Amino acid sequence: MTTSNTGDGPAHSSANPPAMAPELAALDKRLGKLVVNRFTYRLLRLLGRYVRPPFDPAGVSLGWDMAGGQRMAIITPDQRKGDGALILFHGGGFLFGRPEDIFPKAALFAKALGVPVICPAYRLAPQEPFPAALDDGHAAWHRVLARAGELGINSAKLVIGGFSAGGGLAANLVHRLHDEGGTQPAGQLLVYPMLDDRTAGRRELDAINHSIWRNTSNRFAWPAYLGAGRDAAAMPYAVAARRTDLAGLPPTWIGVGTCDLFLDEVRAYARRLEEAGVAVSYDEVAGAIHAFDMDDNPLAHAFTALQTEFVRRHVG
Repeated sequence: MTTSNTGDGPAHSSANPPAMAPELAALDKRLGKLVVNRFTYRLLRLLGRYVRPPFDPAGVSLGWDMAGGQRMAIITPDQRKGDGALILFHGGGFLFGRPEDIFPKAALFAKALGVPVICPAYRLAPQEPFPAALDDGHAAWHRVLARAGELGINSAKLVIGGFSAGGGLAANLVHRLHDEGGTQPAGQLLVYPMLDDRTAGRRELDAINHSIWRNTSNRFAWPAYLGAGRDAAAMPYAVAARRTDLAGLPPTWIGVGTCDLFLDEVRAYARRLEEAGVAVSYDEVAGAIHAFDMDDNPLAHAFTALQTEFVRRHVG
């Protein structure tokens, strides 16, 4: 397992978490007190329709594939450098979010890599619990394969990735594709992924004010996604961290900040992947909070650069 900026010692998100990096103070002030519950998730969905991160279309073109139900954005660079592609899922705790949320990052990847970046929409909980989002991701994968020739994509050079809940969705989709056989992703890019519903049951984490995504939000999101009263352990592909056999999965980049609620589960998943023989590149950013790379700051630039280099090795 290759590492960068990796913390030492046992996971420590539950006791004496490190101080937040000072360059993230503005982001924390703006979004750090976000609370997601049965009332606020609807407001966040509504806001997402009107408040979007700035997207500079220079150097790329934006198209939409509206076939097959869910929308799928295709951001294509003006200058192609490779024949692969990156499929990227947005975050939002499986409760809110839209492909447009990650257009700035998708455009950055498209221009840096010279390949299309595809951002599928997926159905959201609690109205559409598991397996709706996974089924939509699975359908998006096959839509990309079906259009590979038209889009100038080599289907052997597809990387699947995502942010937060989108990272968890990507991980579960990779599991399902592995078990089904057929065309496999060349790699997976898991950016502070939401991997383990059992974190929500760790009540000691409630006392820590994790910025942007805290455990009280987590405890609402997981049952909403899984479906009230359903046993996560009995649902294959629902919770990535509950999968026992990780052997045979594609090369993986996985990263998280040391001030992120998901630190422990991400560390554990990276370690288990390596133990299963998967090639793992792991990046742990000291002082970084959840979604810190959605803002313009030096830590985000370095974090994204590592992701870009990983994807480049598999899509070029």
